[in-house]
This record gives sequence, structure tokens and C-alpha cells, in this order.
Amino acid sequence: METARIVVDKDFRVGEVDPRLYGAFVEHLGRAVYGGIYEPGHATADDLGFRRDVLDLVRELRVSLVRYPGGNFVSGYDWRDGVGEVERRPRRLDPAWMSTETNEVGTNEFAAWAKRAGAEVNLAVNLGTGGIDAARHLVEYCNHPTGSYWSDLRRAHGVADPHGIRVWCLGNEMDALWQLGHKTADEYGRLACQTAIAMKWVDPSIELVVCGSSHAVMPTFPDWEVTVLDHTYDYVDYVSLHTYARNLEDDLGSFLAQSLAMDDQIRTVVAACDLVRAKKRHKKVLSLSFDEWNVWYHSRERDRALLRERPWQVAPPLTEEVYTLEDALVVGCMLISLLKHANRVKIACIAQLVNAIAPISTVTGGGIWRQATFFPFLHASAFGRGVVLQPRITSPCYATKEFDAVPLLEAVATLDEEREHLTVFAVNRGQDGALALDGDLRGLPSYAVVEHIVLEHADPKATNTCERPARVAPHRRGDAGMRDGRLTALLPKLSWNVIRLARSGA
Repeated sequence: METARIVVDKDFRVGEVDPRLYGAFVEHLGRAVYGGIYEPGHATADDLGFRRDVLDLVRELRVSLVRYPGGNFVSGYDWRDGVGEVERRPRRLDPAWMSTETNEVGTNEFAAWAKRAGAEVNLAVNLGTGGIDAARHLVEYCNHPTGSYWSDLRRAHGVADPHGIRVWCLGNEMDALWQLGHKTADEYGRLACQTAIAMKWVDPSIELVVCGSSHAVMPTFPDWEVTVLDHTYDYVDYVSLHTYARNLEDDLGSFLAQSLAMDDQIRTVVAACDLVRAKKRHKKVLSLSFDEWNVWYHSRERDRALLRERPWQVAPPLTEEVYTLEDALVVGCMLISLLKHANRVKIACIAQLVNAIAPISTVTGGGIWRQATFFPFLHASAFGRGVVLQPRITSPCYATKEFDAVPLLEAVATLDEEREHLTVFAVNRGQDGALALDGDLRGLPSYAVVEHIVLEHADPKATNTCERPARVAPHRRGDAGMRDGRLTALLPKLSWNVIRLARSGA
């Protein structure tokens, strides 16, 4: 049996975990909204038509922030279509997803849903077909108390108090040819700069996310970031990152290594931000918003066929991934990557939340279940709070086409100093057997193991369904133990592990 060694010390600090690291994303895509969060005829529907069973699971995940309404959808969206009397709202064709948008759910409805979910809203503005006026008017509509045209219109729509939305996205993936209103870096940078100025004139307290590259394999990455930030650095607070892990060749070793590419992407964007900061001799250190990340590849061919055969449906079943244990392990590795960079990554949104590439799945008119990917996010959100500690890791490795040395052990730790709780998150990428963990925690004396949670399955392609909702589920039979400052545990092959410790008497 192979052994991996880690050293965890309270001096190995990365940074504080921003609660918004555990955000999510709801786009007007497929059944994410209609049949997902909103289904007035459902047995669990509340007075506004929101599914209470969905709200229960969102609250269970402790989702802190939800990005809305897109995504590709936002680049052709007129927010005014989604306010006012529902019966008078127009039905629009959405070219992003070749669907028909009824506009039953808009800004006010979503803000009400987020409040019930206990989450902050991260609102995106349209910088594809939209522009400065639409963006500044939306800020006024949402955040200005009263006494102006747009704030009084909100009040006339039945919302007396401002929504107070803090975080705003300046468009979505504007570097991408598939984006309605695609722009060059200079075109987008200038528009984003002028829009940011106008939005902050309306409400100086808001925080703005400028579009980074759609993914790290774009031919313009990271030049896009440098050019856009040359225009916008003075006026924005975050730059966005997006990535989706895929296993198109059914190569599990390479698939499990994709979080290493995520690490590289974060480091590259940090370097681009700091280059612009140095050029401008700026005191501000820009943070990152990883506002789209997940596994996404199972449903792509099925989606293409559906849109060819039956375009312009209302809420077609698009991007409905059925996630495996393998996918859950990759999500776990990606969560570890986000935590390892918590000093700069302050916002992150798993994409998405319900039905569309989501940890939560529903049957229209029927049941609900947790996908396999639900559990790593649940554990990180519940226990990954406080200060991130980067362990010193010595691990056996394997090679892939992209990486010469992929460690079998992927791990990070978080320390809640107030409650004196320590959590070690660990993935065993090994496909051949268990991995012995030998941990040196002498720098954190008097800590004892509270529990060792394990997510594993004999079949790495096992999934959950509405009929079998708990086929892939965590158990608490892990064998982690502490003695004289030494942590020992057996990490089963292909497993996600959460080892929780507390100081004696805490």
C-alpha cells in the first residue's frame, strides 16, 4: 500500500475563506428556472410558486450567493421584460439556448427567491446587445430607495424596499464567438469601463466583476485579461474565470488531474491582474470571481440533437447531466483548488444549481434528489470555513498526457480559530487501491478526530436517480485517528474524504 504524507501547521496560512466562495449560478437555461426553482403547480410550491423542496436543498448546501440570470442568456436579455404584471410580460426567443422565454420569473421574483434561500444575489447586466443605459437603470431599479423614475417603478411593481444587490457582473463571456454581441478586448474593455462608471455613479457601494476569458484554452487568454484590465482596473473589484472539466476520452486519470489545470488558470489570471496593477502603480489588489465552474460533458450531444429537432421550446431539458462518483471526485478536487487560492479567489459559483449541470435534480411535477456532486459541495460549504491552511504534501504520483506528475493525494485544510475546529479535505485519485495518510499536526496540539466522512462507491460510474437517490452517498465509517500529534487514516481508492478535528474541550 502506498503512503502520502502531509504536514499541517497554523502558520501555513493562505487566506480567509470568503463565504461567497460557496456560491452558485441560476441561468434561464433549460429547466433551471421553470421546473427547477419555480413550478407553481407543484405540490410543494409556496405562495410565489417556488418549489419548497428545492429551497430546502439549497439551504442545506448553505449557498451564499447566486449569479443570475446568465450566462449566455443575459447577452440578449432585456431586464424590463421581466418586471411588472406577469400577464403582460412578452414571450421572447432566446437565441443563446434556442428556447422561448416566458419572463414569468424576472428580477423581483428571483430576488424574492434568493431571500428565501438565504443567499445574496449576484446580478449580471447585458453588455452583448445591451449597454450603459440599461445597466445603470437596472441598478437604480434594484438599489435606489425612492424618488426617481426607476426606483418608483419598482415600488409600483409591488417592491417597496430596494433589493440592495451588492455584486454585479459586467456581461458574460464577451470574448466568445458564441456570445451574442461578442466584442474584441478593446471594445469590451471600453464599454465595461464606461458602464462601470455609470453604475457606480448610481450606487457607489456596489462591487463589479469584469469578464475574463471564457476558458483558459481561448486563443486570446490571458492577453484578453490584460487588455480589459488596462481599461477597467480603476473601476472594478473582480475579474471572472470560467472552466468546465470534461472526460471525453474516458480517461479517468487525466479527468481527475483537471483541477491542476484550474490551479494554473488561477495563477495565470492572478499574474495578469498583478501585471496591470504594476503598470498602473495601483494600490488596489484585484480579487477573482470564479463564477462558472463544474463538470460538464455528458449531455452535450443529446442537447444538440434536441435543439436541432425541437427548437424554441419553453424550458427544454437541456444540460441535464447525470453525475457519477468520478464527477463528484473532480468537483471535490476543484473545491480544493478554490480553497488553495482563497487569498485571491473571493467569489465562486458552481454552475449551475438546479437541473442544468447541477447538484440538485427534479422531476417536473414530481420528486427531487441529490446528485453525486452535491456532497463535496455540501461538505466544503459546511466545514470549509475560517482560514485556509496549505498542507505540505509528499505523495506518490502518476503521469498523464498533460501533466508529468499528478499526486494521488489532493488535499487542503481549513481552521476555524473561533470554534477551534480543523478540517482536512482529501481526495485519493488512486484507481488501484487505498492510500495511507500520515499527517504531522504537531503544530496544532490537542486536536482530536471528530469524524471521518467518506464518499466512495465500488462502481466509479455509479449515479443517483429519483428512483435510487442514495446510491452514491457519504458514510461516516472512515478510520482517521490522532495520537501524539500524528494523524493517520486510510483513504479508500477513488474517494472524497472529510476529516474533522476539534481541540479538546472545544
